[in-house]
Amino acid sequence: MTKITDYQNRPVQLAVDKKVSRSGETAATVPQLAPTGGTPVSITDQAKQLAALEQALQTLPAVNESRVAEISSSIQDGRYQIDPERIADKLLRLEQELRA
Repeated sequence: MTKITDYQNRPVQLAVDKKVSRSGETAATVPQLAPTGGTPVSITDQAKQLAALEQALQTLPAVNESRVAEISSSIQDGRYQIDPERIADKLLRLEQELRA
C-alpha cells in the first residue's frame, strides 16, 4: 500500500519579480499590473462561498488516518464486504449529477 505524505493544497500566489544588485543581494518588488480600462471587478456570492469552502478544507487532513486503519484492519481480518450493487448505484448517481 502506497501512502501519500506531505500533501499540501495551497492557493496560487502571484510571482514576485526580483531585482539583483551588483553586490548579489536581491530585492523583491511587486509586479506592476496593466490597467484594465476601468472595468470594475465583482466577485459573485458563489465565488465567495467557494473561497470559504476552500479555506475550511485546508484545515482538514488530506487522509483520514483512523478510517484508513479501520478499513485496513477489516480487510486483514476478512470482515470487509463489498456490495457491488451499492457501488453501481453510487456510480450511476454520480454520473447523473455530473450531467445535470
